[in-house]
Amino acid sequence: MGITDLVQDAAKTVELDQNRVGRLSRMDAMQGQAMAMASADRQSHQLKLIAAALQRIDDGDYGQCLECDEAIPSARLEADPVTEFCINCAAQRERRDG
Repeated sequence: MGITDLVQDAAKTVELDQNRVGRLSRMDAMQGQAMAMASADRQSHQLKLIAAALQRIDDGDYGQCLECDEAIPSARLEADPVTEFCINCAAQRERRDG
């Protein structure tokens, strides 16, 4: 089962036989679905970051900060290969965006 299938499965509505399943079981199923959807969202986001990093490699821009265009240190890229910003620009964005 691929990531796309997992995302689609996670988005499906929980369908339970109301006569056979107790309230707690329904709540468990709904919580499980919410957790699966959140996990699928994180995986989808990570795949987009990976695709963007691969595109930057193809374009010859990998390792350049998208904000200031300075080189991102190799240690930072080793720690997070999909990072788009140098540490200074990332910190500024975090302060700005909260």
